[in-house]
Amino acid sequence: MAHGPRRAFSDDLERVDLRVCLPLLAVHAGCLLALATGTSPTALAACAALFALRAFGLTAGYHRYFAHRAYRTSRAFQLALAWLGACAAQLGPLWWAAHHRLHHRHSDTAQDVHSPHAGSLWWAHLGWLVCRKHSATRLDAIADFAAYRELRFLDRWHALAPLSLVALLFASGEALRAHAPGLDTSGMQLVGWGFFVSTTVLYHVTFAVNSLGHAFGSRRFETRDHSRNNALLALLTLGDGWHNNHHAHPGLARHGLRGWELDATWLGLRGLAALGLVWDLREPGGRARPLVEPRRHSGDPAARGRRSATPAATATAHASPKRSPTRA
Repeated sequence: MAHGPRRAFSDDLERVDLRVCLPLLAVHAGCLLALATGTSPTALAACAALFALRAFGLTAGYHRYFAHRAYRTSRAFQLALAWLGACAAQLGPLWWAAHHRLHHRHSDTAQDVHSPHAGSLWWAHLGWLVCRKHSATRLDAIADFAAYRELRFLDRWHALAPLSLVALLFASGEALRAHAPGLDTSGMQLVGWGFFVSTTVLYHVTFAVNSLGHAFGSRRFETRDHSRNNALLALLTLGDGWHNNHHAHPGLARHGLRGWELDATWLGLRGLAALGLVWDLREPGGRARPLVEPRRHSGDPAARGRRSATPAATATAHASPKRSPTRA
């Protein structure tokens, strides 16, 4: 299986940088708040619900929509997906999607931003995130969505989304403490469990796709990288753990290609499609049959400049539309 030389790590920009680490370390340290405040069924429910909701924001929004344009939606719901994904505190939608497109373009070569084969499991899981080299948004790789001023704003001020979530959790917890004391919760407890613990777990589940998803599991398709299908990872990531399927068919909105391959994100997208919030979901068109160009929709901000593609179309095609969307 062809792949490039291993990364040399001679660049000072690839060394751990404390300034880049601080937000990540702060979220991990914030888990101590949960120990100080104790727990309650309400806090645990908030933790689980916000894990699942924000995981969907990452998988359906940041990944399948912004990185791969696997379906269409309105400009308003596009922003809602971006905000929900940003609440996961994994930087902005343009930064996230641009680096993911570069990962697909150079997967498991020395140019891959996070490969356990060109680098190490540590590098793929966390190392690339705590150095300065990859801290900037590669607007050249995400020019289609960078055309929207609201997305550029959110990408620059991405901290507003998680901070607003923290404020909402604190206010909700204090309101419950005052008006529903039987729930035995508080603002600080909901912040500790609903934000810090939930975010930390979501960090490592997401990062595991970059590291474990290229090291452990099965391979249905002979792709040019080491991507793997991992059922446990798919369960935790709402379907993104079917990573070999995805690398073989990066433009599809569905990653679980067999009936038994649970893909919760796909089910969620089907539900949103039934409500009319998203449309033209790119589905498998058969082993050899190409996907046809979806119909146009006047309200879709990503509808213009879309290329027809086969299920195995590369992410590069999605990153380079024929022309940019209308600028805001």
